[in-house]
Amino acid sequence: MALSCPVALPPHQFARAAFPARLRCAPGTPVRASAPLPVCRAASFSFRVQLMLCLLRAVPAGNQPGWAGEDLGKSSGDSSSAVRLPFALAAERNRCQAGLMSGDDERDGVPLTNLDQPLFRGAEATKRDLVDYLDAVRDQILPVLADRPLSVIRALRGQAPFMQKNVPKYTPSWVQTVTVWAEASKREVSYALCNDHRTLLWFANQRAVEYHPGLVRAGEWDHPTHLILDIDPPSADAFGLAVRAAHLVRRALADVGLAGAVKTSGAKGVHVFVPLDDGVTAVDAAAATRAISARAERLDPALATTAFIRDDRAGKVFIDSTRVGGATVVAAYSPRLRPGTTVSFPVPWEELDRVIPGDFTVHTAVPLLAGSDPWASLMPAPQPLSAELVEEGHTIPIARVQAMHEGKRRARARRA
Repeated sequence: MALSCPVALPPHQFARAAFPARLRCAPGTPVRASAPLPVCRAASFSFRVQLMLCLLRAVPAGNQPGWAGEDLGKSSGDSSSAVRLPFALAAERNRCQAGLMSGDDERDGVPLTNLDQPLFRGAEATKRDLVDYLDAVRDQILPVLADRPLSVIRALRGQAPFMQKNVPKYTPSWVQTVTVWAEASKREVSYALCNDHRTLLWFANQRAVEYHPGLVRAGEWDHPTHLILDIDPPSADAFGLAVRAAHLVRRALADVGLAGAVKTSGAKGVHVFVPLDDGVTAVDAAAATRAISARAERLDPALATTAFIRDDRAGKVFIDSTRVGGATVVAAYSPRLRPGTTVSFPVPWEELDRVIPGDFTVHTAVPLLAGSDPWASLMPAPQPLSAELVEEGHTIPIARVQAMHEGKRRARARRA
């Protein structure tokens, strides 16, 4: 069986099995049943409705979709002739058939409003797409958010995106919170703990696009769960350089008997996470992070740098060792406020050279996961830090503090 696409789809990265393969669709081009039918990153809501109507002509109304997609158009029991209907499109078809296109909904007792509004400029997604995505990946994202003070970046209509730490006064009573003293602002901050499905849906309805959990769990303030290397290329089109630097970090870790998991940041770089034993303190974890960063830089100083001041990086990849202590980092599976609403996504080390951040969006991530949790399966077991590595790190200045003093010194020199 084949269907004809009603309008043009631009080139699209779509992950069929493990990772993406390129697929084009032009007007009138048959979409073969043996391949999943893509939902384009650039597809507008009206486009998806057109595509949905095209599918409806070929699909019996009683054929109900599964959460991760459904096989459509089977004839004579021949599964090879089935067209794969993606999750988001299947959900839209069901809403259309049920007459639920009003833009409001309710799930798990949480009212959801204005779902058909655009999410943000360049998102290529609606608020409904955000809710559908977070709802679908709740089993994957909740474990990485649970019990951690949560900061979110919200995108309200007519306003610039902003980071929210303190929960608003209208937060439902069933949202768990934890109070933390903020030394910088000299005040207490009430952070949400996103520990359940209802809280995740409530945040989605608040147009919380990005999810940045703390590096520690509530009540365990001096014991970070991971050592984190944030690898930042010099420009948005230099992801390949970030990948090369990530492999330097992997080598530096292996040299001291450590292993980590890697994910795209969802922006332009990658994050390497190394799980730590319970007894590692925040100060020692920070020292070890500095030591690993410095070791990776020495492996290829023409490629990588630990220079915190941007002007000192000379077009190199920045290996950021400052994701420590009270810092946050975007969670695995979190959407990003980036064109196409990309997603921070786990990738096996051996596949890292074959992907780009745009491969993973709120439209493509759910079919790619197919119910699995690669971040959990790729993460090594917690590991101790050697005394030698920690001692080495304590001899390296803290990058942010060093940069602050250097900035003041340069300012004085300019005034002289």
